[in-house]
Amino acid sequence: MNWKDEFSAPTGFWFTDSGKTRARDRDWGGVYYAQPDGSSITEAIHPLDSPNGIGLSRAGNRLYVADTSTGRVWWWEVREPGIIDHKGVTGRGRHLLAAPAGAPFFDSLAVEANGNLCVGTLFNGRITVIRPNRTTEFISFPDRLVTNICFGGADLTTAYVTFSSRGQLARVKWPRPGLGLAWNSAC
Repeated sequence: MNWKDEFSAPTGFWFTDSGKTRARDRDWGGVYYAQPDGSSITEAIHPLDSPNGIGLSRAGNRLYVADTSTGRVWWWEVREPGIIDHKGVTGRGRHLLAAPAGAPFFDSLAVEANGNLCVGTLFNGRITVIRPNRTTEFISFPDRLVTNICFGGADLTTAYVTFSSRGQLARVKWPRPGLGLAWNSAC
């Protein structure tokens, strides 16, 4: 049985920890899965350089992670809520989705209903849209530090975008609907 057939929505949530760098040593980042009541937190992927944005595909079978300092977006196959498949191209289960030229510094991400990833891109003042076929589109904004994006509104075509150098949250009409969060409201 496919876990998506058994569960209408995951009961927990994925999150990233970028780690910490000190003068002479470093704690590597990772990806974790937690229960909302705090009863468990499980390390799912470690080590990663600087994981930041995280999101699930519509089917819930792919976990996407944006890595800030490497300018890459990776994905892992999700076997069931909280469990990823560690068999993959790199031997740690990860697959490269995108590594755009120009060494972008990726931040938060959101997923569009059509499967595109929308990634806040630092220092370039844009959202980098990465399509499933690995082509990219760039949507520019009047702030160099575009850090976060999420979708809202009745039809999920309103994007909320964080302009970090200005300390502002912008609300803009997005050209395509976003994907709603996979969350079981009974949690």
